[in-house]
Amino acid sequence: MNSLLRIAWASAWHRRLALSLVVLSLALSTFLLLTVERVRHDVRDNFSNAVSGTDLIVGARSGAVQLLLYTVFRVGQPTQTIEYKAVQALQKDPAVKWVLPISLGDTHRGFSVVATTPDYFEHFRYGPRLPLALSEGRPFEDVFDAVLGADVAQQLGYALGQRIVLRHGSGALDTADHDDMPFTAVGVLARTGTPVDRSVHIRLEGMQALHVDWVAGMPIPGAKRTSAQEAKAMDLAPRNVTAVLVGLKTRGAVFAVQRRVQAYEGEPLMAVLPGVTLDELWGTIAQAEQALALMSILVGIVSLAGLMAVVMTALEQRRRELAVLRSVGAGPRWVLMLLLTEGLLVSLSGAALGATAWALVLWAGGPWVQAEYGILLRFGLPTAREATLCLSVVMAGIAASLWPGWRAYRLSLADGLAPRGA
Repeated sequence: MNSLLRIAWASAWHRRLALSLVVLSLALSTFLLLTVERVRHDVRDNFSNAVSGTDLIVGARSGAVQLLLYTVFRVGQPTQTIEYKAVQALQKDPAVKWVLPISLGDTHRGFSVVATTPDYFEHFRYGPRLPLALSEGRPFEDVFDAVLGADVAQQLGYALGQRIVLRHGSGALDTADHDDMPFTAVGVLARTGTPVDRSVHIRLEGMQALHVDWVAGMPIPGAKRTSAQEAKAMDLAPRNVTAVLVGLKTRGAVFAVQRRVQAYEGEPLMAVLPGVTLDELWGTIAQAEQALALMSILVGIVSLAGLMAVVMTALEQRRRELAVLRSVGAGPRWVLMLLLTEGLLVSLSGAALGATAWALVLWAGGPWVQAEYGILLRFGLPTAREATLCLSVVMAGIAASLWPGWRAYRLSLADGLAPRGA
């Protein structure tokens, strides 16, 4: 066996230029397969873990997926709000245990601002029903207190006591700063791996105070600016919110409450089940996932075809070499094993190189992907499915060497030693 490996390695090294291109092609295929699988797996985990323990999400009538995306994942912008009296009506429903009104729309240096109530820190759950925890500081109490997500504090270098100026909307306009009413960071949440990490949390009264001088999304031209102290003395009870997270006393009441919400006479509302809506979202993007996986498989097929072509081409040039090996005692099966071993070495090298590149990209690029796109790509050992994909590349490489190996097996000693044209 050792002699077989030595000869296979020496033969492959002699043809290293052509085989190195095949190795790179197989590495690219492995890298794409593993990356698509990790992104698919982690995106689903990120979405599934973002909120738990919430039975219904209530908002203005629009699309269920749209409501879920901007309420939980901060993707997109809310187009409508609901009146706060609808929240108060929900609180009075006998089947409702708690409600968490949420108001969105403002930002701070690219991070979403979430206005809510102090109950948010008590009732909000993520992952396997884990509660939010503060790594330092305290929850907000004052109108202009702010609690930072872990990523906000880390990436912006903020500490407790930091003065924060929020910006209206996405911040596309330079005049949209709420610089007349700065907030103070009083707490930093422990990391959750969810959109909470990339959010600045304030009170609903704080959001109301920011917009006392605003009409239709713009400050009133020429009007005297209200100071923070003056705003505190005003009635800051919220008028509208973006959505409401609802927890029920029993899960069995979810459909009855959903019907009552949708029959609410004050304004058109909708109530969606987070789990059902997530399934709808996966159904929407399933074709994109399949297209990415198919692309990776096609790259793998091209790589294996290249491996077969290189081995077949080299086989015609190695007929005398193989005949010499046969003449010194190597049987047909030994020659077959030699070709299969070369295929194994090439496919193993390609799979190992691709897996190494994949691990390095996860380690170095994972934080950037999370900062830019909010997707936490976990760096760690391959999952069972990822390991199976690597093994599949190796097995496919061996299979691609079977036909050339069978051709070599059938070469006769006389055919190899006889001059061409004789």
